[in-house]
Amino acid sequence: MLRLAAPLALTELGWLAMAFVDTVMVGRLPDSATAIGAVSLGSTLFYTIGIFGSGIMLGMDTLVAQAYGAGRLEECHKTMWNSLYLACAIAPVLMLSMLAFPAVFPHMGLSPDLVAETVPFLKALVWSTLPLSLYFALRRYLQSMHIVKPVVFTLISANLVNLLGNWALVYGHFGFPAYGVAGSGWSTCISRAYMVAVLAVAAVYYDRKRSSGLWSASRRLELERIRQLFRLGLPAAVQLLLEIGAFSFATFLIGKLGAIQLAGHQIALNVASFTYMVPLGICSAAAVRVGHAMGARDAHAAARAGWMALFFGALFMSCSGLVLFFFARPIARVYTPDRDVVSAGATLLLVAAVFQLFDGLQVVATGALRGAGNTRIAMLANLVGYWVIGLPLGAFLCFKLKMGAVGMWVGLCLALVLIGSALLWVWHLVIQDLMAPHAVASGMEPSSSK
Repeated sequence: MLRLAAPLALTELGWLAMAFVDTVMVGRLPDSATAIGAVSLGSTLFYTIGIFGSGIMLGMDTLVAQAYGAGRLEECHKTMWNSLYLACAIAPVLMLSMLAFPAVFPHMGLSPDLVAETVPFLKALVWSTLPLSLYFALRRYLQSMHIVKPVVFTLISANLVNLLGNWALVYGHFGFPAYGVAGSGWSTCISRAYMVAVLAVAAVYYDRKRSSGLWSASRRLELERIRQLFRLGLPAAVQLLLEIGAFSFATFLIGKLGAIQLAGHQIALNVASFTYMVPLGICSAAAVRVGHAMGARDAHAAARAGWMALFFGALFMSCSGLVLFFFARPIARVYTPDRDVVSAGATLLLVAAVFQLFDGLQVVATGALRGAGNTRIAMLANLVGYWVIGLPLGAFLCFKLKMGAVGMWVGLCLALVLIGSALLWVWHLVIQDLMAPHAVASGMEPSSSK
């Protein structure tokens, strides 16, 4: 588990490091609060819609991992080809959806200065939709076949590309004009195109090295395989949409409180997302390892993989909670020298410290369940936890009780406590069912169709 989880966790940290670089680079512009707020609004809107499309590819964690565990390499290749076709089909729809949102910004109570910076940033970022979808498809294919080195290299090197791009396009170096906040969006777009190119080369290289038959496998469009991807990936994508959408909705509501509280929210969200990336990497490892065990029809191996992943996720996030609690203000000061923004961010980091453990449990349990072919329970848990309980409570505390951004974060904290506890219990029940005599006796059929 560690051999697979460690590089994938590093990959997720590298993924978030791009957002960190974007935030820090624009945070040194003259009006740092507005610049950080624009990156926050534009990024959250993009990820709310863009990640939904990429989330469809999460069905590959089940299909490719279980096929690889069963030794059916041709099935892995066929799924990869069809996932690329699917990515090309859904990208234009997602782009049009994102480009429709700037028209409603002025009617959402946001300040004109904030809108003026957000719109160019979003319009630049939207061109990374197709590269992002293709990247997710290639990454899921490679890591489900236990090929993780090129995934790690891609993210680390892409951060260097993004850093140079920000330096050149935000501030106007290397002969480029200074685009300000919009330059950060173009830099991210370039780095994502680079990631797709590197993973495509890696897929070809490892196919030749292993003689796995990538090019001899059928590359025709298979509607049934697309339907399988949708059946497994759509609930996973909706789960991501519900989770990211909850924080996106909270961001827009907090935007009504002014640039200071919005900037503090962005800092706390960026830090919480940073710690979240480690259990997210463990989540991917859990999906792969559980999927391999399910493909090999080994219930005991599936149980061991899932529980070990949960242990590592809980251990890391408990340590993260302690760090955030004791070092909230120094962490916030890394993002900006503005004292008011630092104070707002540090207060929210204290709330984030409380939900760290449960955030880790819910994301790792989601991956373990996905490896077992169960993607619907996490979707339902996020629907109830965030949208029925957490957000309404947060809005009540934020606006009715005048608690501001802190009230919104308290509601989100309660949602994560409930979701994490519920999914841990569901995983326990799934394992009990897998270990039951009738499941073992029947050879433990892979549950990708359940």
